[in-house]
Amino acid sequence: MSVFGPVPSRRLGRSLGIDTIPAKFCSYSCAYCQLGRTCNVQSVRHRFCRPEILAADVYQRVGELRASGQAVDYLTFVADGEPTLDLNLGREIEVLKPLGIKIAVITNCSLIWRPDVQSELALADWVSLKVDTVDQDVWHVLNQPHHSLRFNAILANILTFARNFKGDLVTETMLVRGINDSDTEFEKLACFLAEVKPSAVFVAVPIRPPAEAWVRPPEPATLNRAMQVLGTKLKRVEYLTGYEGNAFASTGDVVADIMSITSVHPMREDAVGELLSKTKGDWTVVHRLIEEGRLMETEYDGRKFYLRMRPCAIES
Repeated sequence: MSVFGPVPSRRLGRSLGIDTIPAKFCSYSCAYCQLGRTCNVQSVRHRFCRPEILAADVYQRVGELRASGQAVDYLTFVADGEPTLDLNLGREIEVLKPLGIKIAVITNCSLIWRPDVQSELALADWVSLKVDTVDQDVWHVLNQPHHSLRFNAILANILTFARNFKGDLVTETMLVRGINDSDTEFEKLACFLAEVKPSAVFVAVPIRPPAEAWVRPPEPATLNRAMQVLGTKLKRVEYLTGYEGNAFASTGDVVADIMSITSVHPMREDAVGELLSKTKGDWTVVHRLIEEGRLMETEYDGRKFYLRMRPCAIES
């Protein structure tokens, strides 16, 4: 369990991240995942932490931020894995409500066929549903789901949830060159999302090192076609392709900050540098974490990134 940030978010402003899932427990092992391959691909929900302990950590962090005049726009459940695998998600949202800060959940939708998951997501103010494709074969290649999951049930229940949800519902689609970036894919996706009726459709491309080396973003012309096709059926379609910036908040403990942020959000070299300067730290901290096997350095698209190392367990 970790509480990190606030981190800059293109959709949510200054977002205080909440991660209740152990390292890379997920129902998918997406080819483009910025956190690497999934160590524990599973679809069974578990209780990973006590809501009261999580609440104490969040309340303390929010208090510190407010005392220093720093704003928090959203409390965001954005896990090192899939947030809805946490059986306590609903209770955790409830105990954080008194803070008066909007609560967001970013989910891959894989468990949305479960009535309990729909009920818990309904407690949030803002929910992002990942819909990369409406083609089952593409889903298997791109998202590499747990073998127990049924694609048609997921799609049907996305529609059910969308009809009943009272908060702000958005969708996110990651486009990968040669996989889900054909005109046919765009047209089928547009038809489905038109039924979902999200307040916004966000289109993303890989901007950080992906789990699979073959993953590449679409050509700019292809991305523009996607926006045009989706725009014919949906009111608000936006790119989610730029860099968010380096406005990461610091707790004063640079090691804790680096480890918590990089567990769910690989950091560019310049962002790490700015975080170090805020705490009067230097790069020996980063080099030591790499030597200890806690942090790794990698490159993507000509830039250096840092992300947290994690041991992989046997898949379930």
